[in-house]
Amino acid sequence: MRASYTSAVVSLLLEQGIYFDWVGGISAGASNTANYLSRDVKRSYESFVEFAADPNFGSMRTWVEGNGLFNAPYIYEQAGVAGAALPYDWDTFRANPAQFAVGAFEMETGKMQYWGRESIDELHDFMLRVRASSSLPVLMPPVELDGKTYVDGALGPTGGFALDAARAAGYTKFFVVMTRSREYIKPPQRVSGLYRRLFRKYPAVINGILHRPHRYNESRAELFELERKGEAYLFTPEHLSVSNSERDVRKLRRSYELGEQQARRELPVMREFLGI
Repeated sequence: MRASYTSAVVSLLLEQGIYFDWVGGISAGASNTANYLSRDVKRSYESFVEFAADPNFGSMRTWVEGNGLFNAPYIYEQAGVAGAALPYDWDTFRANPAQFAVGAFEMETGKMQYWGRESIDELHDFMLRVRASSSLPVLMPPVELDGKTYVDGALGPTGGFALDAARAAGYTKFFVVMTRSREYIKPPQRVSGLYRRLFRKYPAVINGILHRPHRYNESRAELFELERKGEAYLFTPEHLSVSNSERDVRKLRRSYELGEQQARRELPVMREFLGI
């Protein structure tokens, strides 16, 4: 839900007609990627703000039922169909020429899996992969795809940044939207006995959790070095006031407003970096 702040960047880019030829995202960034590709400003806003008030959004009941504290099947696979709570503009997505990468963590091997247009035939194909990228271990159920099991891509080797996928696509300059402040450094992570029991058959998940702080901080340092060289523009929240599990719509609205204000202030810098 920290993306209530950064989704305002997606909305501003779309409003300004700033369309990239390639976009990548992991975890909440996968949802921002999906909304950006559908060029839907309204959905960009609602996904991380008003949607939290939906009675089906998630609860302890849906967690006990196996659907997650955030009701994953509803959020990603049901709410996006035509006529539902958060319809996805599938026709615009299909017509959009931009390539993309959405990444998730493979539980059996610890490898990162990225999906692009070659993996997508229907809306369900896309949203299931966005869900896989966003599935927080324990809080949300893992996703099975093609005989493999996936959880949140932030456990991968880059700590949650799709920088490796962008480079694999041939890019050398990067426009990066981050959900942490410029000063944030991820602290060391402990793994509880509960997590060790739940994932005893998946040691790669335990390793991913333990190593995530180092991987995140390493990628963070690399991004700031790229920024210093003029090879990256980094949007880093200045007034982030919500946690990743915030459900209070009033707080989420304020978070979005603050993100929008910062994004508009930085728009001239964005344009200068992009040369437009």
